[in-house]
Amino acid sequence: MEKLQVSHNKWVPIRLITTAKKPPETPSAPPVDEDSPEDSAEDAIEDTVSEEDDSLRNLQVKTPIVVRDFAIQIGKKPFQLISELMELGIFASMNTAIEEEVATRIAKIHGFALEVRHRGGSQKQEEAKQVVVEKQENLEVRPPIVCIMGHVDHGKTTLLDTIRKANVVDGEAGGITQHVGAYQVDHNGKKITFIDTPGHAAFSNMRARGAVMTDIAILIVAADDGFMPQTDEALKHIRNVNIPVIVAINKIDAPGANLDKVKRQMQERELTPEEWGGETLCAEISALKGEGIDDILEQILLQAEVTETIVADPKGKFEGIVLEAQKELGRGSTASIIVRNGTLKTGAALVCGENYCRVRQLLDDQGKPVREAGPSMPVVIVGWSNPPASGDDLKQVKNERTAKKEAEANELERKKLEAADKQESGASVEDLFAAIEKNQKQTFRVVVKADVYGTAEALATSLLNIKSEQINLDVVEMGVGAVTRNDITMASASKSCVVGFNVGLENGIGKLAKHEGIEIVQGTIIYEIIDGVKDAMADLLEPELQENKIGAAEVRQVFPLGKGFVAGCMVTEGSIRRDSIARLMRNGKQVAESNIATLKRFKDDANEVRAGYECGIQLKGINSYEEGDLIDVYEVIKIKPEL
Repeated sequence: MEKLQVSHNKWVPIRLITTAKKPPETPSAPPVDEDSPEDSAEDAIEDTVSEEDDSLRNLQVKTPIVVRDFAIQIGKKPFQLISELMELGIFASMNTAIEEEVATRIAKIHGFALEVRHRGGSQKQEEAKQVVVEKQENLEVRPPIVCIMGHVDHGKTTLLDTIRKANVVDGEAGGITQHVGAYQVDHNGKKITFIDTPGHAAFSNMRARGAVMTDIAILIVAADDGFMPQTDEALKHIRNVNIPVIVAINKIDAPGANLDKVKRQMQERELTPEEWGGETLCAEISALKGEGIDDILEQILLQAEVTETIVADPKGKFEGIVLEAQKELGRGSTASIIVRNGTLKTGAALVCGENYCRVRQLLDDQGKPVREAGPSMPVVIVGWSNPPASGDDLKQVKNERTAKKEAEANELERKKLEAADKQESGASVEDLFAAIEKNQKQTFRVVVKADVYGTAEALATSLLNIKSEQINLDVVEMGVGAVTRNDITMASASKSCVVGFNVGLENGIGKLAKHEGIEIVQGTIIYEIIDGVKDAMADLLEPELQENKIGAAEVRQVFPLGKGFVAGCMVTEGSIRRDSIARLMRNGKQVAESNIATLKRFKDDANEVRAGYECGIQLKGINSYEEGDLIDVYEVIKIKPEL
């Protein structure tokens, strides 16, 4: 059962061709700090695991080591493993194959000694491990794939909107792009493919994928804000994959714009502009007004020309990568992809993880049908069995029957791994204590639905990153499309909350959810959904109780009333309210505590008596009043706990 299509080995040939050469180091470059945070983090990990080598449990895995399967084997959710990989500077989707060295390190952290068994024997497996170098005479220059990255609201989508003369921003809730889109434009007779990536922190994994699949990165920086946290994060993604970067200084006409400040910040990050004697291309633009757009397009084509490795073989083996996948009404499961090598034609059979398709239709970035797609062209493929995972590689096979067979084999292998993990026995003492600690915490379970797969993945990862010492969060299920009856059934069975991002509800789902007692958190802006989930999690916790003193009265005289007594009082502060909780204090000590049963103003009943007025007070079940006693009245306020 081969899962070759999810291996990064399929990606290596194109990355060798498209990766830019590192610029020569300049003498003025500052020395690398040996105690950098990243190195320190890795050293800390190594120090932690080295002490536990003797107590590690053996774990055997076969190559390729796929994130989804490996997570199950070490007892983690795939999203949790993806988050851990991101902390190590490695960006992957659930069907991505990771390096043996990385897998060994992760396994050690979770108490396993990894033993990697290499698959061998078949010619196909050997071919998958080899680096395929296309024949030089077949290679042709292809359009550069450009990724626009940067901080929230610094103008990424506005820049792309201006370039392609179409309004994209209005279609995005809250002014932020929430899933990756690819578009191709013409400039001076040459084509450029753009990928627009989200700027919000929750979409870090999607931004990483955007950097991995591109040839040139545009790092957009607002002239009035300068470099922000997500700008630095985007720069880190770019440097991890070693691609050329062009800095676009946007909003040059905005109040408070400071170009020199931005260029100083660039120099601090070893992005010295050409005009300052460096090698980084820098464009000053106003995306909103269209100023400097031609300059940046010229710089892209110049950089592509200098980077002589942006080539592909249109007649060679098809290579593609999934940008996004979703379920569309009337079309079924579709996937937006970029062709990296070869030519994709209608009728082709493709495999991606556990999903397969016979290409029924190809649509370009304008939604128009096309018969074929060459290198660097973004297209939407119609005809998938289910939406494939974003960031996964595509594999072309002989026919649809073969594609279905391979997809089913991949699914069967995953299920075998899950079954083997469930049957594994001999849990350690540490596992036992961890299970006890987890059971002592409450668990908030969610079913995640989103419009596209990448967004669902980003949302699920963000929800799992919600930290709380009092409550755990577990993603029960994740999918794309509208909230269905099956989702409510799943949520009811697992006592979960349904989280819907940018999706609607099928007919009758609202009433069904209310009947089943299922909460549905919906929204079109991801951070608002995250806040809504946090509020729902906090509602599970016991509220904190806080006393709030509302008044006090002094007993001046005691009157008999029926079989009991009433304290004639003077309200000295605040107010006295009927049914409030009161303490009877004598000589500074508490004598009794009860509710105010009777409150009178002269002979009339009263609901409240304010300071400076006399009243009669009778506490429920209390008859021992003395002159000089104090009655303190207070209320108990419930404060919503914090996670």
